[in-house]
Amino acid sequence: MTALGKLLRTTAFKLSLAYLAVFALFAAFLLGYFAWNTHRLITAQIMQTVDAEITGLAEQYRQAGLRRLVLIVDDRSRRPGSSLYLVTLPTGEALAGNIASLQPGTLDKAGWTETSYRRLDEADGADRTALVRVFQLPGGQRLLVGRDLEERQRAHDILVAAGQWSIALMVMLGLAGGFFIIRRVLKRVDAMTGTAQTIMAGDLTGRLPIAGTGDELDRLADHLNAMLERIEALMRGLKEVSDNIAHDLKTPLTRLRNRAEAALRTGKDEADYRTALEATIEESDGLIRTFNALLMIARAESGQGRDSMDTFDAAEIARDVGELYEPLADDKGLELKVEAAPPVPVMGNRELVSQALANLVDNAIKYAAPEKPEAAGIPQIVVAARPQGDRVLLTVADPGPGIPESDRPRAVERFVRLDSSRTQPGSGLGLSLASAVARLHGGELRLEDNGPGLRATIALPRADLRQAAE
Repeated sequence: MTALGKLLRTTAFKLSLAYLAVFALFAAFLLGYFAWNTHRLITAQIMQTVDAEITGLAEQYRQAGLRRLVLIVDDRSRRPGSSLYLVTLPTGEALAGNIASLQPGTLDKAGWTETSYRRLDEADGADRTALVRVFQLPGGQRLLVGRDLEERQRAHDILVAAGQWSIALMVMLGLAGGFFIIRRVLKRVDAMTGTAQTIMAGDLTGRLPIAGTGDELDRLADHLNAMLERIEALMRGLKEVSDNIAHDLKTPLTRLRNRAEAALRTGKDEADYRTALEATIEESDGLIRTFNALLMIARAESGQGRDSMDTFDAAEIARDVGELYEPLADDKGLELKVEAAPPVPVMGNRELVSQALANLVDNAIKYAAPEKPEAAGIPQIVVAARPQGDRVLLTVADPGPGIPESDRPRAVERFVRLDSSRTQPGSGLGLSLASAVARLHGGELRLEDNGPGLRATIALPRADLRQAAE
């Protein structure tokens, strides 16, 4: 396709053409109205002038009779100009004036008439047009006064010609301006298309260019770039997950195989086989938990949890999770304390939010247990749910070793286990799930220093209280 053909097929060109047609139509209407109004004003001025003359001449007739009227009309008829005069007898015979001939029947109609005529000094010329008024005198004579309409027609022709040229010039300038603007727009669209083709070819690092004007194309490019960044992050995460699954799940699967093989090779009685099967089941349960966590993360990141969102009380979630993990905390020599204010409404997926908070509490119990309980006292884990502005904060604070600030961005990645956590059982998916659930709900996961320990907070948008009441 040629560049011109491509230009003519663009939506921008079609819109410009439509706008130009609308503006040309409006301009033609305005110019037509102006010409009509000018025509009307000139006609009104002619009629006003003629009425004044007829009134004056009729007064002269009443005061001095027909002779005086004929003398005045004869005098005025000799003056150059566009004025027309005629005085006739009742039989139609002309007594004075500058009109040689009229359209038949003109003198028989009293009042205003637009008629063709010939002047006495142009008796052999072409017919001309005039606006005349016929007035019948008391003696039966007729008085005609009028004006030639050549000036009105000339003004009308000037306005029509000027209007035609103005509209033609406007269309030409509009097309030129439209082509200039469309070329600029098309240039930006072509740049976006080229970037999109690069991305489709597999280069996810490509980004749409932004001109910096802040217009709708810039806003679109900005949003698309944000989407591309998210896609790139997901694809990078998918690759990392694939690598991590292949690496981290290889060890437990190998252990499963080795135990089964050892049981077959060295097992001597039912007790040996039973022990091997129990170890295999325990290892399988760990693998199932890992895959369940991966499925929940995938579900959260794909947005599937939005299908079952409802308004629930975050404080109730905190109390339920605290009650569930309190026995485990006691076994570890920890005190689990719940600080949940009265109803804190959140719009979201109750199951996913509960699981995310449970993961944070489970991590806190794992890493907050003291090595020497008699020397350290009873460590306390605090689970809190409280409002803060337009947010609801679900916080789990523990007095454990915490996470260094430099490692916190890595801690929320899948299968990432920091050096301090490698001695504890787990798959490295707890914080990843909590972060994915927070993003699904339009919130975020914050990892902060608890001095000592770690304070993990899931910040979620607060639901409307009226919506929660419904």
